[in-house]
Amino acid sequence: MAKEYDIKDINLADEGMRRIAWAEQEMPVLRQIRARFEKERPLEGIKMSACLHVTAETANLMRALQAGGADVVLAASNPLSTQDDVAAALVSYDEIPVYAIKGEDNDTYYAHLKAALDHGPQITMDDGADLVSAVLKDRRDLLENLIGSTEETTTGVIRLRAMAKQGVLSFPVIAVNDSLTKHLFDNRYGTGQSTLDGVIRATNVLIAGKVVVVGGYGWCSKGIAMRAHGLGANVIVTEIDPIKALEAAMDGFRVMPMVEAAKIGDIFITATGDIHVLDAHHFEQMKDGAIIANSGHFNVEINIPALQKMSSETRKPRQFIDQYVMADGRRINLLGEGRLINLASAEGHPSAVMDQSFANQALASEYLLTHKGKLEHRVYALPEEVDQEIARLKLAGMGINIDTLTDEQEAYLNSWEEGT
Repeated sequence: MAKEYDIKDINLADEGMRRIAWAEQEMPVLRQIRARFEKERPLEGIKMSACLHVTAETANLMRALQAGGADVVLAASNPLSTQDDVAAALVSYDEIPVYAIKGEDNDTYYAHLKAALDHGPQITMDDGADLVSAVLKDRRDLLENLIGSTEETTTGVIRLRAMAKQGVLSFPVIAVNDSLTKHLFDNRYGTGQSTLDGVIRATNVLIAGKVVVVGGYGWCSKGIAMRAHGLGANVIVTEIDPIKALEAAMDGFRVMPMVEAAKIGDIFITATGDIHVLDAHHFEQMKDGAIIANSGHFNVEINIPALQKMSSETRKPRQFIDQYVMADGRRINLLGEGRLINLASAEGHPSAVMDQSFANQALASEYLLTHKGKLEHRVYALPEEVDQEIARLKLAGMGINIDTLTDEQEAYLNSWEEGT
């Protein structure tokens, strides 16, 4: 039994193990990596601190890292994203220290980050770059032994690139989010499905026939727009990038500024990685009963303090809904406290897509070790051959075969002489 941890209830461990085992069935790539790690022990004796969503899928990643020899500690990367039974299972069955309680307050959240860093990690693993930020701001004593970090989210990569640009990043970071087998699938299909799942679980509203406004048209927002359309919604996309806006229009969605969409939207979902995508002047335009939710990593995309200031009363009609009553009687319904709705009120991404993301995380850790001392203090993507191998393993796990080039075809692609 792990001696140091902070979780809701250790007695939930059996339920958590059942959840972890169910998820593992849909994670063939990570299973194969874990099997290799058990034999080769590439992470032997390495201290790792992870700040991730504490879900059944994450548990399978932690177990793979442990199988590879890592001494790992896990903290939650969001106050509402923890599955308490999973946290208990990792502590009870795998003796992995976990610092995560669903619904933890802000002080507890940062105390948990501190506990993860007190582990003295050589590698950190982030969802949102909070650990990296804490090291650079408050725990520079850890830099001497820090080999590097991995980052899984779009938001985190944005922060890390800002650090690198300002010259404050003091170790190499692998941007797992930049791997094609991550963002093309996790961000699009995972976020798309789980976000709508979160909205439906929180509200039980019918999506068909609703006007759904999607903030942004990056890979996460593309998935949300795709799934909302598939459920019968009339989808509007808002964007600041003309190329992405053009793409959204050619994908068949209406495109307009948020201030215009605010007047006609029924459900608003943000996923941009930026601040105040929904702001006071948007709330002023929204119809009675509007539903607003966020699927970006931090709860800053919706200006909640402005919403609170504008309201005359707050109600709680359902577990994951805070209803703000405006002075004119209009009701605006905020889901999941503005935090990641797919984890606040649902279970996050399906295991099958997290299989690829966490395969990237595991292999990124191995890559940092094999390239120790050879990488500059900047943000890297994993090599293309790693991406290709993950895709190959995933296809094999799905029972799908693909073509290979003949010698003639390969020779043609490597030549220039033959034309028309």
